[in-house]
Amino acid sequence: MERRRDPDWWTLPAAAGSWSTLDLRVKALRAELQARVWSPAEATGRVLVAHDGPDYDKHADLGRYAAASICAGRIQPCHVVLLPAGDRLQWYAALPAYARGLGLEILPQLSERLSGGRPVVAIGASLGALSLLHCQRRHPGPFAGLFLQSGSFFQPRFDRQESGFARYLPIVRWTGRVVRSSGGPAVPTTMTCGRLEENLANNRSMAEALRGQGYPVSFAQIEGGHDWPAWRDALDPHLTSLLRRVWP
Repeated sequence: MERRRDPDWWTLPAAAGSWSTLDLRVKALRAELQARVWSPAEATGRVLVAHDGPDYDKHADLGRYAAASICAGRIQPCHVVLLPAGDRLQWYAALPAYARGLGLEILPQLSERLSGGRPVVAIGASLGALSLLHCQRRHPGPFAGLFLQSGSFFQPRFDRQESGFARYLPIVRWTGRVVRSSGGPAVPTTMTCGRLEENLANNRSMAEALRGQGYPVSFAQIEGGHDWPAWRDALDPHLTSLLRRVWP
């Protein structure tokens, strides 16, 4: 098997910046979250928000990607917000309370503190991708773009092997409504999915449905499976291209 190569941004110089923490009270979830935020030295109102944020940084080097890409002039300066997952298997599984918390509380708080109310670009993988689209359909205002990696867009015709998951039925009901819909609150969207993973069919189906509803969707079948190395390696060029579309 060919050894996986590190992406080129791994060795590029990084833009100057610093880390801080933000405390977020979320009444819809009766929870308080603490998000780590990387901010570039250059003032900016652009914000990239990551579901499973600590894992995106630990396993996919999201902060390093952003700092290197900014320094190289590939993307505009932006804040990177690492949202912790909390009760992930509940919150991220098409849970209406989480959609309210994210869309009506978390993102508005982040926008107020970091961007002066400017909509954000959001990134998520697996259930984290599902949850972002679920929220954006219900509360579209805070979103400027979506980067969805290997989303768990379960459908019975593709994903009966997932039926033992506790929130399988809520997910397939919601996904079914989306793919049958004639329209939606379109934003620029990039989707990636590994050619070796079970989610490939449901991701292709969702991408086709969103395109039919007016979303400008870019879909990329990438090497690898449902794992952090594959998601990391897809950040450039795919997240880079989305950010250049949204933040020219």
